[in-house]
Amino acid sequence: MNLSRIFKAIESVDPEVYERTSNRRSLFGNLASVGVKAAATVPLILGSSLKKAYGKGKASVGDVLNYALTLEYLEDAFYEQGLMAEGLIPENRRVIFQQISKHESAHVQFLLGVLDSMDVTPVSKPEFDFTANGEYATVWSSYAVFLTLSQAFEDTGVRAYKGRAQELVGQAALTAALQIHSVEARHASMIRRLRAEKGWITSAETNGVPTAVYAGEDVTMQGTVDITGLGYTTAAATQAFDEPLTPDQVLAIAGPFIVAS
Repeated sequence: MNLSRIFKAIESVDPEVYERTSNRRSLFGNLASVGVKAAATVPLILGSSLKKAYGKGKASVGDVLNYALTLEYLEDAFYEQGLMAEGLIPENRRVIFQQISKHESAHVQFLLGVLDSMDVTPVSKPEFDFTANGEYATVWSSYAVFLTLSQAFEDTGVRAYKGRAQELVGQAALTAALQIHSVEARHASMIRRLRAEKGWITSAETNGVPTAVYAGEDVTMQGTVDITGLGYTTAAATQAFDEPLTPDQVLAIAGPFIVAS
């Protein structure tokens, strides 16, 4: 068994593997301690270490996918209702929202299919109130309000996927999540353009969108590097990176639009 070759193969896939376990030296030490006579236990030790780093059971992966499904339910219902609202969307913009709506419906069906293939029960579709109990009472009669909420949901979706992607590292489901994430980012950019905004987020500017959507987007530190220290303005530093949202932060944003069961 060529352990060096095995480790090199793992490193080529994930250079940060030892941050997820302990470190290369200690892992080799654990393997060496079993001795030649106990070589049969090497796969068990290696597997145990990697399971700690990447091991996500069916329930854990299913939880992340159901989380994504709930967000897709919300967006799917939002655009479906928006397209049905008479006179809401200008005729020269309907084709855009029809296409986005098709994407969201496809995302819902795709996630349902993935969960089914995993034999995981999908979360039930909630009932939505896009007026948020009257806070956005004109959402189905004011195109400006509709666009504002569209931007809120799309930008939230992008950050929400990013916030849980790390939980899918080493799982086939990560590819599925990233495929949806990139499309949601395109939606977000398009909606921002329709509101005469830049296609990217600058600091924590909201322009009418709930402030929670952009919480944390004003940071200029990435890892241990202050981007402004490299000669960039604060605006440029915040535009160049999107920050993740935690599940609690996403719930605080989406919660008002979900009718309690």
